[in-house]
This record gives sequence, structure tokens and C-alpha cells, in this order.
Amino acid sequence: MPPQQSLSLDQRLSLRLSAQQLRFVKLLELNTPEIEEAIERELDDNPALERVDPAPEPQDDIPAYRFNARNSSPDDFADYDFSPPDAEESLYEMLLRQLNEKDLPAKERQAAEYIVGSLDSNGYLRRPLPSLVNDMAFGPGIEVSQQEAEQALKAVQSLEPYGVGATSLQECLRLQLGHLQPSHTRDVALEIIDRQFEAFSMKHTHRIISGLKLSKEEVRDAIDLIVSLNPKPGASVGSGSEASNVIIPDLIIDNENGHLTVSTNSGLPELAIEQSFAEAVAAMENGASRRKARKGMEFVTSRYNDARDFIRILRQRRDTLLSVMTAIMKIQEEYFRTEDVYRLKPMMIKDIASLTGLDFSVISRATNNKYVATPWGVFPLRFFFSDSIGEEEGEDSSDILTNRKIEAEIAALVEQEDKKHPLSDEKIRSLMEERGYDVSRRTVAKYRDRQGIPVARLRKEM
Repeated sequence: MPPQQSLSLDQRLSLRLSAQQLRFVKLLELNTPEIEEAIERELDDNPALERVDPAPEPQDDIPAYRFNARNSSPDDFADYDFSPPDAEESLYEMLLRQLNEKDLPAKERQAAEYIVGSLDSNGYLRRPLPSLVNDMAFGPGIEVSQQEAEQALKAVQSLEPYGVGATSLQECLRLQLGHLQPSHTRDVALEIIDRQFEAFSMKHTHRIISGLKLSKEEVRDAIDLIVSLNPKPGASVGSGSEASNVIIPDLIIDNENGHLTVSTNSGLPELAIEQSFAEAVAAMENGASRRKARKGMEFVTSRYNDARDFIRILRQRRDTLLSVMTAIMKIQEEYFRTEDVYRLKPMMIKDIASLTGLDFSVISRATNNKYVATPWGVFPLRFFFSDSIGEEEGEDSSDILTNRKIEAEIAALVEQEDKKHPLSDEKIRSLMEERGYDVSRRTVAKYRDRQGIPVARLRKEM
């Protein structure tokens, strides 16, 4: 029987973003350093786009807080004498310098240098030694035996900072203890690392005491010694921590005599259409250049349109960020006037959408990985969003709890607890209930975990 054919008509409704809308979405996701890179790439790729150099702004007119996140007070450094730092060595350079001071056989030295180059940023050797032996043979052509590689690894593990070259946290701590002055406490600590490491990791001190048949005081002193060691010895060398902590804000809030204003970071370059392209397009529109090659006209028009669209999208991005930040500032005005984190109101993306008329996805992209500078510090935009806890129909907005208040109360209870008998999540819930906070144990666990506070068992001290 021949197959039957039929014709059907379906009506479908779909939404597709135009090329310009897609480009706007991508640029909106970028923060200030990323958008600067995107602008530089566009300037390099499109000859129809040029930078407009503004008149230089006096540096004194720009408050320092716009470029620095303040995480400490001046009193923290009152007793320090700051002097210009020396050029910082990287971990690799520091270890190679120490290797050069050692008298090693040629093959062991080559293997040791290769091992140093294989360490991660924390100073750990993550690849098995036999695999490194093969890598050395097939890569740089270093032929070493397993025994020579082991001697080379021992040489690396003898270098400072002690603990580098370890293959695990257990070995890292053992190496550091091995370089300490011999003492009874150090020997007990080595026993704990070698024989009771799992119990130590889980803070099961009673198992350590019974397993090693030691007194409570001996175990407590040994554990205090172990926790004073550095679990990431390589991270403290050449980390460039100050440079990595620099945050360039996307938005700036000023409070001038009680008047709050918001602006974008003025560091982005101002762009314009390159004059020759603008004149060429104007001439084409007047019909003066119709005799020119069609291909050349298409190139000029294409580049001109791309430059014009890029400038328009950048302006749309700026207006979107300002609109979102203005809405945040309006909802959280009390916080921006008082600097009191407990004045933050419950606020979600839908609240910003109702004020700005923007789509949820646009607001999400506009606030993701973006920062705002205030006179008292630099904050991520997501910092100002918080859920409401226990909100009821018709409840006074002043009585609605935010997760900030819940987190603060949990942190305060943990700070005041008896460290020998830390509070369980259920006990914290009970104490919160006595203070008038109606939260569940799961809510307590959620906000405790969000603050990086370990469970009670891991907070226990001897």
C-alpha cells in the first residue's frame, strides 16, 4: 500500500533576539575591566570607531574611596612602619634559588627543577612521581630513575617554605612538623598526623585520646601546634594578594549633604564615529559617490553601522546600570544614609523590575559581578538583595526580617557559645525562638553555612 501524504498547518509563536539585542545582552554581562577590554578590541577591529580624548580631570577631585575597598581601619596599622616593598619573588623563583645553593648530582638537579615547575600555586605536587618520570623522559628528555626522582623530591621538600612538594595535606603537615625543633608536643603531633589523621580532621578528640592513650592536655597542645601550621605553604609566596584584591567599581554613589547621587565609573573611554567614515556615509546618502565601487561602499557602510550600533549599545548599557542602581538606592535609601547593614530591606529582582520596567533577565545580568563604590566601601550589587523571613499578609514592613538579621543573630550566638560544647543547629533555633525569631532548623543550617560557619562538631575545642 503506497504511503499516504498529508499537509498540516501549525501556528506557532516564538521570540527571537536580534543581533543587536544579543550584543547588548553580552555587553551588559561584562563588568568594568571586561567592558574596557571589549572596547579596546572593538577599536582595534573597526576603523570607523575612534576614541575621544576628554580634557584631563584633576586627580584631587576624585575621592580615593571610589577606587579602593576598605576592609580595615587605620588603627589596624597604627604600630607598623610602612616602607616600599621589595620586588616579590614567585614561588618558582624562590625554590629554584634555593636549589642552586644545594650540591646535587646533575640528574637529580634537573629532576628537582622539573618537580618545582610541576607544583601548583599552593606548593602541592598533584601528579604521581612515576608519571613525572615519564613526563621528563618524553618531554625535555631528562632520563632519571625512580630512585633519582625520589631523591630529587626529597630535595624539593627540604626547601622553604616547609611543606612544599607534598602530595597531600597529611604529608604537608608532617613535613612542617619534621622541620620543627624536637619536643614532646611535636612528637605527639606527628603521632596524630600519622595514626589519627582522620579523627583529627573530624575533630574527634576523644578518639585521639583513647587511640593514642594520651592525656587531654597532651592532645590539646599537639592539636594547637598542628592548627598553627600552614596548609597551603606555597600560597604565601609571591601571591600578589594586594593586586588581586583590587576591585574597579562599575557604579559610584555619593552622599553630598544628604543628597544621594549615582553615576557610572568615568574611566571608560568616550567613543565617536571616525570623521572620514562619517563624511563618506554622508556623501553616499547625498548620491555624490555612486560612481565608486559597490564593494567599497558596502565596506564603509558596514563599518559605519557597526560603530554606530556599538556606541548606542554602550549608552544603553550605561542607562540600564544607572536605572537598576537608582532603583536599588531608592529601596535601600535608609541603608545608604545610615551605613547600617541592619537597615537593609527585603529586596528581590522583582522589586527592581517593578520600578524600572526592565525584564528579570536584564536585571540579573546588570547586577551579576558588578560593584558599586560608596563613601564607606565597595560592595557587589547582589549585596543589597535579601530575602524576607516570616513575612505575613498585612505585616508591618518594619517588622519583616531579612536574612541579614538572621545571619547576624546566628553569628552572634556562635561567637558567644562555649567552644567546648558548641551549639547545634537545633539549639541555635531554640535560642533564636526565645529572641523572637521564628525560623526552622533548616533555615538556621542554611544561613550558618552561607557564612562559612562549620557544624557544631567541627567548632568544638578541647
